[in-house]
Amino acid sequence: MRAIISVSDKTGVTEFARELTGLGYEVFSTGGTKKIIAGGGVKVKSISDITGFAEILEGRVKTLHPMIHGGLLARRDKPDHMSELSENGITPIDLVVVNLSPFVQTVTRPGVNMDEALENIDVGGPTLIRASAKNYPGVIVIVDPADYSMVLEKLKKGNLAMGERKRLAQKAFQHVASYDTAISQYLRKDDKGFPDEMTIALSKRQDLRYGENPHQKAAFYSEASVAPAFNSGITFAEQIWGKELSFNNLIDADAAWSTVSDFSETAVAVIKHTNPCGLASNPDVLEAYRRAYKGDPVSAFGGILALNRRLTVAVSEEMANNFYEIVIAPEYEKDALDMLMKKKNLRILRVNAPCDVKQKTAASLDYRRVKGGLLVQEADELAEEDVEMKVVTERKPSNTEMSDLKFAWRAVKHVKSNAIVLAKNKTMLGMGAGQPNRVVSVFLAKTKAGSEASGSVMASDAMFPFPDSVELAAEGGVTAIIQPGGSLRDKESIDMANKHNIAMVFTGVRHFLH
Repeated sequence: MRAIISVSDKTGVTEFARELTGLGYEVFSTGGTKKIIAGGGVKVKSISDITGFAEILEGRVKTLHPMIHGGLLARRDKPDHMSELSENGITPIDLVVVNLSPFVQTVTRPGVNMDEALENIDVGGPTLIRASAKNYPGVIVIVDPADYSMVLEKLKKGNLAMGERKRLAQKAFQHVASYDTAISQYLRKDDKGFPDEMTIALSKRQDLRYGENPHQKAAFYSEASVAPAFNSGITFAEQIWGKELSFNNLIDADAAWSTVSDFSETAVAVIKHTNPCGLASNPDVLEAYRRAYKGDPVSAFGGILALNRRLTVAVSEEMANNFYEIVIAPEYEKDALDMLMKKKNLRILRVNAPCDVKQKTAASLDYRRVKGGLLVQEADELAEEDVEMKVVTERKPSNTEMSDLKFAWRAVKHVKSNAIVLAKNKTMLGMGAGQPNRVVSVFLAKTKAGSEASGSVMASDAMFPFPDSVELAAEGGVTAIIQPGGSLRDKESIDMANKHNIAMVFTGVRHFLH
């Protein structure tokens, strides 16, 4: 029996090779893998001992040979195949252990150029894997060190069942597919537009207790990408404390972190069912928390709390007055963390601090699932300087109003359409979300803000098709409005704003979030 071992991930490979030789396998290997196996005192031969041909082209060609692939691809159940092997002096190969170099890690290193990237594209490895997996009834193929113990256990008892061989083959093809996906991503990274064909490489992080509802099974995957490393997100979060995150927890936590990450200044958000029910920005993180919580104390119960600054003891003490499902921050004061960890039903996440909004790339992609397909779009990540704010009313907003308008405009981006936000002193006072009628969203935001609506500013994620929203805002005491503009009836909305001495700013940019 013959085995070929050539791996990037050397975990457990020497012991696995030792066990194989004990089971009667001849082990053949290449390069660094061979050195490690031999260094562990395990008898191992070179691939050239099979091929009778030395490695050429700086190692580019070593396993691409009929003596290798004939031994892999021959059907053991076809006498003519086996006879042909014998006629050509080819010995069957029964087991292949190959995993591929982490291409994503290679090409995301600073300074890596195209020549280096191309040199790191493995050809022989994927070919070995594909040939072995294609003939899985006769060849055991392993790409994951986690499978070593299972394979050894079965081999010691006799042989692998066909179902187990098939599972390993599926895993092998997926390993190659993910690898090829990374290469394709890298080669098209400077292209504009969307390709005619596209694959997404995902790695399972964990199984979840269930999906949105208990009768739905679910799992959590991370996406492999050759884009510049951006590891500030819930996918990369470290869970410091608390029970396992659920499907809904992850969705809400992502919404919470995305919201505060959009602010370069100190920001605190309270999220309920993916919408911010409380949001504030203030240099003092404690004050920011107090204002965010005050935005909707009722909805804050059982919500998700996110801060884009260190969570302090003072904030931890203030939090004791409310129950949160999850708290998210880039850092925690030690004493604050000790206090929070006394709450057995609280999940605590640490996420890398968000980069400056200006540094985000508009090339990152956002995927939305529909039955039978995916919608793909660039992420909504325009920096403030990319938006031209144009005053369209007789009265210009004051400096204070403009500051609040910019806050509200960033806030409304994270509220589900049709979105309306009322804000004052960089604090969200009320919002309307997900309504089929924008006027209803204005009514809900105004009602939630109550008397606080007087002197506030209003942001709308999309244009006003009629002036009724402006009129309703005026009734609540709104003094300034920011919206995209672009309606055929813009003049009517502008006239309504002028009638009530409201300053209005057009952005020319819409922020729908479905």
